[in-house]
Amino acid sequence: MAAVDGTMMEAAVDNLLAETSIRYGGYGGIAHHLVADTYVALFSRFVPCGVWEAVYLIDSLLQNQSTARPEQVHADTQGQSFPVFGLAHILGIDLLPRIRNFQDLTFHRPDPKVRYRHIDPLFSTDPRTAIDWDLIHRHWPDLMQVALSVKQGTVSSVTLLRRLNNRSRKNQIYQAFREVGRAVCTIVLLRYLSDPALREQIQKATNKAEAYNGFTKWLHFGNAGWLASRDPELQDKAVKFLDLLAASVVFSTSIDMTHVLRQMAREGWTLNASDLAVLSPYRRETVLRFGDYTTDQLHVPLPPTIRLSMPPKAAER
Repeated sequence: MAAVDGTMMEAAVDNLLAETSIRYGGYGGIAHHLVADTYVALFSRFVPCGVWEAVYLIDSLLQNQSTARPEQVHADTQGQSFPVFGLAHILGIDLLPRIRNFQDLTFHRPDPKVRYRHIDPLFSTDPRTAIDWDLIHRHWPDLMQVALSVKQGTVSSVTLLRRLNNRSRKNQIYQAFREVGRAVCTIVLLRYLSDPALREQIQKATNKAEAYNGFTKWLHFGNAGWLASRDPELQDKAVKFLDLLAASVVFSTSIDMTHVLRQMAREGWTLNASDLAVLSPYRRETVLRFGDYTTDQLHVPLPPTIRLSMPPKAAER
């Protein structure tokens, strides 16, 4: 499993990617991370603030070159987009975002005449919200062609989803993706409401991604966490190098935690799996961000000609 989330990084003015963010506040760009359930980032990139972050979700998965291949991907509420749901499903990605205010969302009927015994009030009564299966069937070859092009890198999923998010009524491909997304989104909503374990899993995964954002912000103390470069390539490198640093710290901390736990087991402590499950390698108290400066050899006595005068009462104190 993995989760995607973004966090703002302040940057210098007058560059191609940075801009003022209403959502985050301030001026800069977004460090967009794909964080695995093993606490490390599988892929990251620097993106503008004004974009819909969900469009980068699939691209991050496709560009992930690690051996970890997530089958389930979680996101925050911004992951709820019909085209994203549709493209993710066709590519075999189980997209399960965190859902807020589900009562305000539309549950789409597979047919205007379909009725359910217990959950019918959840579904829209407007026949126009029913899924148009004929449209999906008619454009299924087009959807497959687009999906294959995205998977092979011929077409950028970011560019595609940006165009699909324009919601053009004349765009038949958008309408077909929207219908697939409606069906998938409705199934995800039903799964989310009926499965407490799934809701807990999504919450844990998204919390882990948000904790990673906070951890990398803490590690990025140089220049007060401000990106001085105006070059988009160097900005992207800065985000990736920060991931490399975070992965190194997580690896070192995990080894230290393992040694301590083994020592505790040898001393007779009872270690429960439920207790170990809440431990996180995003620990800060054992990390010396500014290095370890040894001053033992700097204790050089003052020359005898130099004496510090001090009042008698102050000396007694």
